[in-house]
Amino acid sequence: MIKTGDIAPDFELFDQNGEARRLSDYRGKRVVLYFYPKDNTSGCTAQACGFAALKPSFEEKNAVIIGVSRDSVGSHKKFEEQKGLNFTLLSDPERKVTEMYGVWQEKKTAGKVSMGVVRTTFVISPDGRVERVYEKAKAKENPAEVLGGL
Repeated sequence: MIKTGDIAPDFELFDQNGEARRLSDYRGKRVVLYFYPKDNTSGCTAQACGFAALKPSFEEKNAVIIGVSRDSVGSHKKFEEQKGLNFTLLSDPERKVTEMYGVWQEKKTAGKVSMGVVRTTFVISPDGRVERVYEKAKAKENPAEVLGGL
């Protein structure tokens, strides 16, 4: 997994509008890059809506919010529209970035072991260095916790 102090690896993925986005496009701003398992599930919805509600406060701190999951561009668009989200969602169906950042891991749910996205948030400095990593983030608390740490 990418650690505090590492240079955040650059990547390119498509957003909910089908536009290619690179992490390097956001140089000069702090980036809150959060990985989540699936659109429109209870935890992921709580986390996304929490980030959306706090977006003005993040902007005051020169920070942009970017969510990443394996869901399709179309799924992200529906998620954005249904939940009134106001930030970028990136589609990583092939797990390239998810694996690059080390958040595709073995998970245990109700005694069953499987591979999946471990909810993780990275705070990346304006010069591209990882300032903080929130591993196994709690969906509801994560947005306010990240904001408080900026």
